[in-house]
Amino acid sequence: MSTVTTATQVLDKSEVDRRISQAAAGLRSLGVGPGDGVALCLRNDVAFFEVSMGAGQIGAYPVAVNWHYTVDEFRYLLEDCQAKVLVIHADLLHGLREAIPAGVAVLVVPVDEAITRAYGIGPERGRVAPSDTDWNLWREGFPARAEAPADMPSTIIYTSGTTGRPKGVRRPQASAEQAAVRGRMLATSYGFSEYLDRPEDITMAVVGPIYHSAPNANANFSYKLGANIVITPRFDPLELLQLIERHRVTHLNMVPIMFNRLLKLPEEERKRYDLSSLRFVVHAAAPCSPAVKRAMIDWWGPVINEYYGSTEMGNITFCSAQEWLDHPGTVGRTLMPGTEIRILDPDGKPLPTGEIGEVAARVHGMGDFTYHGDDAKRRKADRDGMIAPGDVGYFDADGFLYLCDRANDMIISGGVNIYPAEIEAQLHAMPGVADCAVFGIPDEEFGESVCAIVEAQPGAELTENDVTSYLRGVVAGYKLPRRIEFRTGLPREDSGKIFKRKLREPFWENAGRSI
Repeated sequence: MSTVTTATQVLDKSEVDRRISQAAAGLRSLGVGPGDGVALCLRNDVAFFEVSMGAGQIGAYPVAVNWHYTVDEFRYLLEDCQAKVLVIHADLLHGLREAIPAGVAVLVVPVDEAITRAYGIGPERGRVAPSDTDWNLWREGFPARAEAPADMPSTIIYTSGTTGRPKGVRRPQASAEQAAVRGRMLATSYGFSEYLDRPEDITMAVVGPIYHSAPNANANFSYKLGANIVITPRFDPLELLQLIERHRVTHLNMVPIMFNRLLKLPEEERKRYDLSSLRFVVHAAAPCSPAVKRAMIDWWGPVINEYYGSTEMGNITFCSAQEWLDHPGTVGRTLMPGTEIRILDPDGKPLPTGEIGEVAARVHGMGDFTYHGDDAKRRKADRDGMIAPGDVGYFDADGFLYLCDRANDMIISGGVNIYPAEIEAQLHAMPGVADCAVFGIPDEEFGESVCAIVEAQPGAELTENDVTSYLRGVVAGYKLPRRIEFRTGLPREDSGKIFKRKLREPFWENAGRSI
């Protein structure tokens, strides 16, 4: 029997299944049914599986909420998804209670010891108030459902909102054939294909926030398959190394910022732990600096893989460690049969090999999606039946896809296209740099110019001249930032994406318009 492990308990899957069935019965008693929304504002916790899959068992849509949202963003999401029930950690409720729409039933999850330690939450804030309904006590008041579970709909995932209001990606109930296609796509992406008949040989550590698309899909698929799951409250580089050794972790789903932070550990700590159990580590969700990826392959070996995709179109490419070493910078080739990828010009016409354009793709047989409550946004992403998630890239002669940047992030300076991701990759390799963001700001002469916001590592002293001198040798002169600022605590999601909109907007607001 596979297990679900946290820092404070080990549960057999049968026990978690029982809780899921109780949750389904409880939600049904609140009038939740097929097509309804159940919002989860939770950190990584067993309760996430209980609520998400309990809702799915009665045909309701679990809606994962980014708990970093402001009150305004939180209210918008609950209203947009029309949630009937909200399940929320006790400490998060303190700051968000006023944003909960009238009529939404609220169930409160006490914060366990591991999460309390990880986030520095005061004990009182983690307890359920007497006037609120405790999720655990409430759930235990229901017997496991006797009825067979309904076919589970997909989770509604709200995209990060890096360029505006978050958009809820919603898919209709999948047919058996569509579910099979999605299952093959995820199994290939996560390195599970050879374990489908022996999932108990997998130990998957959940290190990213489950509210985000990729960790959510990974955690749910791993659980349903029957893998052993180790839930971490939040990512910590040293604790991850300890966890891999202690639990003999075999599989990981990560984002590049985690690699950056792992590589910042002192050499003696990096060498102290036995990581030989790792068989398949995959990363996605954000660009990875070639220098960082090469360093991770040198350290962990040829277990570092990559896929590229989006919440809307699914995962469409895959790249093994060796393929990446042979084609540095690529995000891989087509993941599986039935996947179609094109590079399009501004008129929607396919471009030849080597030319940069908009990436559009579809996975035949997986089923369509819409943006919840906004079909117009869905039509805007359509390219003759394919989906354009907003990325810009090109194919090489061997069929490997390379991404240049997000279309919305591209800088047009004096009529020349500049891709910030290229400059950011170089900055991430610069000694003393902990984090960075590059974007366009208003320029009277060129329309836009390059701005770099840099966060230095603790103890490092960097100057504008240091940054310019370093970049001058590795990027073309016209790509050099004309403005360089040093800040701490850049607004980065747990998913690994920086909220460039929050950094960029003040510059454009002062220019009389907003981006």
